[in-house]
Amino acid sequence: MAGVGMAALGAWVPCRRWNKAVVFGFHRGVTALLARKPKGTPLWLPACRQKTSVSFLSRPDLPNLAYKKLKGKSPGVIFIPGYISNMNGTKALAIEEFCKSLGHAYIRFDYSGVGNSDGNLQECTVGRWRKDVLSIIDDLAEGPQILVGSSLGGWLMFHAAIARPQKVVALIGVAAAVDGLVTQFGQLPVEVKKEVEMKGVWAMPSRYSEEGIYHIQYSFIKEAEHHCLLHSPIPVNCPIRLLHGMKDDIMPWHTSIQVADRVVSTDVDVILRKHSDHRMKEKADIQLLVYTIDDLIDKLSTVVN
Repeated sequence: MAGVGMAALGAWVPCRRWNKAVVFGFHRGVTALLARKPKGTPLWLPACRQKTSVSFLSRPDLPNLAYKKLKGKSPGVIFIPGYISNMNGTKALAIEEFCKSLGHAYIRFDYSGVGNSDGNLQECTVGRWRKDVLSIIDDLAEGPQILVGSSLGGWLMFHAAIARPQKVVALIGVAAAVDGLVTQFGQLPVEVKKEVEMKGVWAMPSRYSEEGIYHIQYSFIKEAEHHCLLHSPIPVNCPIRLLHGMKDDIMPWHTSIQVADRVVSTDVDVILRKHSDHRMKEKADIQLLVYTIDDLIDKLSTVVN
């Protein structure tokens, strides 16, 4: 099992600096859930192949978005994928199975230019993908929503919460890459940044790419600078849970600490897993994720019902 063992379910450590919580291992609420786990709820929810067909959200003057929607109770859950990731990943499918078992609404989708959605990836920007997320919330989601953002999706979920505070009632970040690409580019040597600016493309090494490299347009980085959040307080007041692996070689877990420090909400937990990597897709990682969702649903039930 990745991270701490079941026999050492996490210590809750209050952080006086921002009056929030940093949790190492499992969240206390998740520990309680293990004790009161409903009958028939599996500890590990496999990412089963779904039989439902892909639907498309038509948008005037914008690419059509591919999505799959599960109807159910409120609050609903929306999964926001990572950079160039689609809606058929391990986390997206596992959350769907979990929501189905609880009878809660759920939506997963592909960004424009990615997966089954229309659009040209080379023309995509953080701003355009932000519009995609807002389209899903505005045109497909019914009632209050819990957003689960993975990597870059964790950055976009904060923008969605800022833009739609009445509809977004909780956030769960999985290795949330807030300001991620901009920060990574800014840490490059000056000569490398000048070369990227001249060529117009940043060949960013990544073991998560089939080619071992992501080709990121310089224009993408410059546009992303307009969406950075860590330079000032983040005006989000809902409950926030930030899950992060301490073996993350893409987005350091310290980023989640920074986000917790910047966000104005006082209901914020940072949950660190010692041996998890950026994707957090091992069985124990998914188990933590779905129990965190369940914990927030339970917390919000008195508000939304």
